[in-house]
Amino acid sequence: MNPRLELLQPYPFERLRALLGATKPAAGLRPISLGLGEPQHPTPALVKDALAANLSGLSRYPVTLGLPQLRAAVSEWLARRHGIAAPDPAKQVIPVNGSREGIFSIAQAVLDPGEKDALVALPNPFYQVYEGSTLLAGAKPYFINAVAANGLAPDWDAVPESIWRRVRMMYVCTPSNPHGRVMTLEEWKRVFDLSERFGFVVVSDECYSEIYFHETRPPLGALAAARSLGRETYPRLVVLGSLSKRSSAPGLRSGYAAGDAALLERYMAYRTYHGAAMSNAVQMASIAAWNDEAHVAENRRLYREKFAAFFERVNPVLPLVMPDAAFYFWADVGPDDVAFTRDLFAETHITVLPGSYIARESNGVNPGRGYVRMALVSTVEDAIEAAERLRGFIERRAEAKPAMRKAV
Repeated sequence: MNPRLELLQPYPFERLRALLGATKPAAGLRPISLGLGEPQHPTPALVKDALAANLSGLSRYPVTLGLPQLRAAVSEWLARRHGIAAPDPAKQVIPVNGSREGIFSIAQAVLDPGEKDALVALPNPFYQVYEGSTLLAGAKPYFINAVAANGLAPDWDAVPESIWRRVRMMYVCTPSNPHGRVMTLEEWKRVFDLSERFGFVVVSDECYSEIYFHETRPPLGALAAARSLGRETYPRLVVLGSLSKRSSAPGLRSGYAAGDAALLERYMAYRTYHGAAMSNAVQMASIAAWNDEAHVAENRRLYREKFAAFFERVNPVLPLVMPDAAFYFWADVGPDDVAFTRDLFAETHITVLPGSYIARESNGVNPGRGYVRMALVSTVEDAIEAAERLRGFIERRAEAKPAMRKAV
């Protein structure tokens, strides 16, 4: 067996199941999960109709590069969404089976497994596939902490030059998981300058880019930032996007990689052997999704309603910070996020994710410790009920503390 498999840590939700497995929640309360970031809004009818109408495509092998009309649809969407010239659909766009598959496979194509000291820079906290893809490609992760004192931005300036010289690839996530923070143009300039100086590839995970709260202020993406900074050919840049969150279609497993044509050409050579061609039927359904914005606007409306209702009820007792985008609240429940998660589940039958489970200790700090991630992915009604239960839980804890101090 591949010995690098032994380097992989348990997935956060494996740890969560182990934590809660022996805990019996209060009777009479139906479960509400704020733990898994899986979109639960109904998949739009236009996507399902296009999938059903093209099932005959299952009788043919799909080509790895994807149908020309899908690559064109993605290219045209990128141009509309980001206000840029349409990327060349033949050279600058490749369909991938969801951004997760792209996140993993791009590392296998970019990194040289024979280079023993290679590093991949990761934000911390982070999506665990970044770490797994790095380890299985033969490199080592270098975690860059994103903490409140730095505005939840990865502290790139804290990284020594000796480390940057070993970095071969960097993952960024904007809007971020778990903070929902959007990178600014100034931050992109810093990242691109580092990439230019040290020659590493930048992989921008933008799977949450279409979940935002102000219709007139969509998040800045890497392609638009690059063009604003005069990097029209996107050197050493690959952007990954997905229909999972944008179109509430996580089971479709459909996304794209876009950016540097030379880099994507080599990535395409890898994918030919990787066996990652997207089903023809799924490609046709994807075209329908990329060509329609009405369902995406409705998707955002539902998230706005949920976030407003949840914030109104919870913020008075547990201070919350509205994210720039994405569908998470990142809440300070310190000092023990694991105990908070366990006790909340026991009393309210609500599941959240301990922040320490999606971070690693770096420079003596686990930047997720003391926080929980709450995913508002279910219905508005579930969000309201979860907020009421959470508020009651926090209030009871606050009432118990003075009583405990008095008893002592």
